[in-house]
Amino acid sequence: MKKLIIISIFTLLLTGCGVHTVVSGVEDKAEISFVAPTKKVNLNVKIDDNTYNVQAVYQRAWRKDRNIKKTVKNTIVITPGKHNVEVRNLGEVVFQKQIFVSTGEHKIIEL
Repeated sequence: MKKLIIISIFTLLLTGCGVHTVVSGVEDKAEISFVAPTKKVNLNVKIDDNTYNVQAVYQRAWRKDRNIKKTVKNTIVITPGKHNVEVRNLGEVVFQKQIFVSTGEHKIIEL
């Protein structure tokens, strides 16, 4: 019986020691897409100091309960955190705001 108790304590000490690293498995990136009420809206998007040209997703193809198909044409990959976003369509500012995106989040902005 003593032998079993000593082995149990020794096992607990070995498994309880050391530093453990926890990895969530989520990439350190976020995504932004835009939804517009008309088809084929080409947008000029400025996020902080970077400029992108993307297409908005047609609003009929998206609902709040359904994900959109992310493509290079309609989704911008950015780092998580605060960003100043300005969206122009045909030279007119249609959206301007500071937003926050979390790691792994896909933020959809309705225009």
